Amino acid sequence: MKYIKLTIFLLLILTASCQKTSIITLESLLNEMASVDQIAQFPDPYYTCHQASSYDRGSVSPDSALWMANSDGYVGGNFIRIDTINGRIEKVMLDHDGPGVITRIWITSLDKRPVIRFYFDGKHEPGYEIPAWDMTQMGIPGVGENLAFPHTSWSEEYIGGSTSYFPIPYANSCKITVEIPIDVDQNPRYYQVNYRKYEEKALLETFSPEKAQELEIQIKTVNDKLGNKDIQLPELDLLEEKEKLIQGDSILLITSRGKKAIYELQLDIDIQDSSAYASVMHQLILSAQFDGKQTIWAPLSDFSGGGMGAPMVESWFISSDGKGRITSRWVMPYKKEAIVCLKNLSDQEVGVHMQIKTAPYKWDSNTLYFHTSWKQNNNLHLFHCADDVSNPDAYPFNMITITGKGVMRGDLLSLINYSQSWYGEGDETIWVDEDTFPSHFGTGTEDYYNSSWAPVYVFHTPFGGAIRADSTNSRGHNTWLRTRNLDEIPFRKHLKFDFELLSWFVGEADYSSTIFWYGDKDAHALGSSRIEDAKRMLETR
Repeated sequence: MKYIKLTIFLLLILTASCQKTSIITLESLLNEMASVDQIAQFPDPYYTCHQASSYDRGSVSPDSALWMANSDGYVGGNFIRIDTINGRIEKVMLDHDGPGVITRIWITSLDKRPVIRFYFDGKHEPGYEIPAWDMTQMGIPGVGENLAFPHTSWSEEYIGGSTSYFPIPYANSCKITVEIPIDVDQNPRYYQVNYRKYEEKALLETFSPEKAQELEIQIKTVNDKLGNKDIQLPELDLLEEKEKLIQGDSILLITSRGKKAIYELQLDIDIQDSSAYASVMHQLILSAQFDGKQTIWAPLSDFSGGGMGAPMVESWFISSDGKGRITSRWVMPYKKEAIVCLKNLSDQEVGVHMQIKTAPYKWDSNTLYFHTSWKQNNNLHLFHCADDVSNPDAYPFNMITITGKGVMRGDLLSLINYSQSWYGEGDETIWVDEDTFPSHFGTGTEDYYNSSWAPVYVFHTPFGGAIRADSTNSRGHNTWLRTRNLDEIPFRKHLKFDFELLSWFVGEADYSSTIFWYGDKDAHALGSSRIEDAKRMLETR
């Protein structure tokens, strides 16, 4: 009997210990945000990623004439509903029943006086409150400009927006509301809330300001790491090769065999004719095979995160000095062997110094291969945003369609706008697996990329930004980058990502998209571009 009791006691201790280590907390989420260990892993416990936003509620079906309706922040702000709480009139932005995590909040308005409140786990009193429609006033110790930042349109009192990537977990439910003073209620108000939905069995610890106070040092450390790109890496082995490539030549690096990962890939490109920099970077093709399957194929300009012209990039996963030095920190695991190749399609001689840093990697059933998929479409029609609801010919630009199992980790939109002015009124729609309505429905191109109030200006954050904007009226070259730490999008069977083509003026544009994602051995992207498109250098007309 004593033996049985002792066995039961030990089992209870073991069970409690296992449960404790599996609880998702603010602390564990901060660790995940600044770690490379989970980048290439399919999530376990599983969750889906969603977005609540102020999209035009007339958009109910792609078959409807109102599908691309553009009144995203008006008509009462397009909130879920209005609640009366303790005599206050509060408009509901998010109401999720189940365990989850808020991973991103993007907001903007012409007046920032409204108050935001978070109600956790069915409680009638808010567990967290922000005294303004402004995430820079979230009041969490240690949060600096890398976890919560103002947009380029931000001003002290009124116009402008802000974004927060500070994670907010909850065990059972979360409702986010905004109380708006009557005298400012007619102002437009836009919002996007990205959040994870976990399976019911998942264990999460609900956020509290008191808990955040205790983690001030860790929060500040993560904030600083994101800004300094201080990624903690294992001891790495270096492989390198130097070559001069004429047209048609390639440089190749083959890793040593074994279960490993590329943790850093660096390329130094020397182009003697600096005036040819943009065209050469577009015609240097980076490709890679992992365990015999090609998963990377893109112009180096786009793999760099800079797009057309390959300008400077400063983000957590990708850096480029805009002069030919590119550093990728995407983790690229493999079981046996990786082969990385750079081919020169241009008519210029190019000096290349390629460096690959690898280390052993523990491969398991959730490990995925890294992919980079690129496509380019010319002469796309931009539809006038006031006319699109009655135009049956309006169509979106497909950023990517993927079949198989994987996780979307980032995207680049690089384009040439030939219309008179702003081209980016279109919203993103992202369909995942069995979605009957997009799990992500946005409010505008600049909103998706953490800006607001077009036209935009060049800016950089750890999560991307406006990498290129040649003109204040938005004509010509424009490039946007967004990478995902905690707001990545897992999918089990299928992902489709579109952008509406809506503009202030009718016109045309050339679009190219580069998607950074992870997938299993059977996952693949549909409709990717190839050599013919890369050879065609895009120039403004």
